[in-house]
Amino acid sequence: MRRAGTVVAAYGRQYRVELADGTTLLCFPRGKKSELACGDQVIVQPTNAAQGVVSSFEPRKTLLYRSDKFRQKLIAANVTQIVIVVATEPPFSDELLTRCIVAAETQGIRVVIVLNKCDLAGLVASAARTLAPFEKLGYPVLKLCARTESALLLPCLEEQTSLLIGQSGMGKSTLINALIPGAKASTCEISQALNAGKHTTTHTRLYHLDARSALVDSPGLMAFGLRHLSADELAQAFIEFRPLLGRCRFRDCRHNREPDCSLHAALDQGDIDPRRFAAFRSLCAEIG
Repeated sequence: MRRAGTVVAAYGRQYRVELADGTTLLCFPRGKKSELACGDQVIVQPTNAAQGVVSSFEPRKTLLYRSDKFRQKLIAANVTQIVIVVATEPPFSDELLTRCIVAAETQGIRVVIVLNKCDLAGLVASAARTLAPFEKLGYPVLKLCARTESALLLPCLEEQTSLLIGQSGMGKSTLINALIPGAKASTCEISQALNAGKHTTTHTRLYHLDARSALVDSPGLMAFGLRHLSADELAQAFIEFRPLLGRCRFRDCRHNREPDCSLHAALDQGDIDPRRFAAFRSLCAEIG
């Protein structure tokens, strides 16, 4: 009998699928190509009490993935919010932060930024200055210490399916383990089933906070390519650009060296943050 479920963990070509009654199956896709992501709604055919085969999946409301010139990497499906974790130390990349936001904006996904390790009081001001351009644009920035103040994030997670994402070393695993006490045990259980390592950031994993809220943990990021986006899609994903698009002298303006470019005029007037614009140009250069 075929049964509906949700992919709650993704690791290579194997998936942990949670059924409506709360039980889970270790499932494999049909065929050689795997195109599933954590959060996908799927139909599975059980093959025994512990395993099954994914026969199909439902249309996605959202899909976050990254891509370079060699491959695409699915991150999560059907999330409504992305929670980007940065920290006072080690230093974080504001360009990588921008790339995560661009990916979210192209899917219409809400963005929350968490500044972790705020117990290191002497480093907070510098990190806050780096985040100021994002906060000015309306992206909420929540300052906390994951070890003692993780509960401050809970109101932001209510009735959302949130993807927790960030560079390695930002304290994302500490935050997950504080919010979901069973997360570490759950990860070890999965690792034993796969005969794999027991690191909490090895695989993407969905946890239920309550009946209406879920949190998806993902491995630490080192890069976030967006080669699947067009130049127009990139420009639209920068929310401060949107009122200016279509106002350039040339309808096909690439916002590079063309005369009377509305974005360059705004940049010169201080209405666009230089580092945000530099990140936009870097993304445009990558897609050619």
